[in-house]
Amino acid sequence: MTPPLAGITVVTLEQAVAAPYATRQLADLGARVIKVERPDGGDFARHYDQTALGQSSYFVWLNRSKESITLDVKQPEGAAILDDLVARADVVVHNLGPGVADRLGVSAARLRAKHPRLVHCTISGYGTTGPWASRKAYDLLVQCETGLVSLTGTADDMAKAGISVADIAAGMYAYSGILAALFRRATTGEGSTVEISLFEALGEWMGQPVYYTRYGGSAPKRVGAQHATIAPYGPYTTKDGDVVVLAVQNQREWVALCRILLEDPNIAEDPKFATGSARVANRDELNAIIQRKFDTLDTETALHRLDEARVANGRVNSMQDFIEHPVLAARDRWRTVPSPGGELAALKPPADIAGVEPVFGPVPALGEHTEAILRELGRTDDDIAALRAANTV
Repeated sequence: MTPPLAGITVVTLEQAVAAPYATRQLADLGARVIKVERPDGGDFARHYDQTALGQSSYFVWLNRSKESITLDVKQPEGAAILDDLVARADVVVHNLGPGVADRLGVSAARLRAKHPRLVHCTISGYGTTGPWASRKAYDLLVQCETGLVSLTGTADDMAKAGISVADIAAGMYAYSGILAALFRRATTGEGSTVEISLFEALGEWMGQPVYYTRYGGSAPKRVGAQHATIAPYGPYTTKDGDVVVLAVQNQREWVALCRILLEDPNIAEDPKFATGSARVANRDELNAIIQRKFDTLDTETALHRLDEARVANGRVNSMQDFIEHPVLAARDRWRTVPSPGGELAALKPPADIAGVEPVFGPVPALGEHTEAILRELGRTDDDIAALRAANTV
């Protein structure tokens, strides 16, 4: 079956994570994604590390199936080439720094005035208007500004999330916003201006603690790997030394946990633990009771009892455990992707569309497609040689 976005062309001026994540997902669905990179090193995510066959783990994750053209868009000829690319594009994406899009002539106002059917997506730190429009923003800063770091970690120590959640959130909303805009264009013929900020994207994910704090009078406490507002919900150590996580979500599960795992149904009726709020208020005492039981159980027995009680459970895996996870193997989730450093393993995107296989094109070398794209735009060999001599490409 033809990929859903076959025939859609995306031109993107992108760096780091947020915009590349959005456009890679468009490429997964068959869009042609042309990545415009600086001649002097390209996307700086190319240089974050060298762990993936000599390449950046960030870059290879976020940039498969794209074409790379190097272009100095500050030079007049570079700007003209970019204009030619945009004239053929359905979507333009950028996560340039504050004010840069206006200086380079790639703002939504300018491009959509020339190309009314264009879908234009801007990803910024704190929005393109408002008192923080001129501030730079990176993932950790946004985790801090949205309060996420204040909720993460232990009572004694705050911690950031282990992945770039602000960037990923922004990339996801940019992706869905672009898809919605393309659907709107298909039904109305009109393009759209889409704007996403890292701050507001992660802010949406903070909805539950916002309501809890605003109307409950205090913020959820930092409780490490436990759930801040549900108990019991967290890790316990078996007598084998393995860490098992359990999650009680309702009263039926709580009663079953006491009867089958703890072998003491009376605990379920104890006023200190009889309701969800009571269990949270008496979390330390409850955790001590559960841990004493885990101290007597080997891992397989603990997991068997949790399954029997129909209480959700799992293990705290390492990254290698995840890579070797039997679910990924049994569900055939791994694919291979060519890259300049060799073949890489890559996970299938999580949204399975019946009859559609996601596109797994190569990770591009810097400027790998420059000459082919320039020829497509009508530049001759002499033109290309002159562009190289001027360091325009």
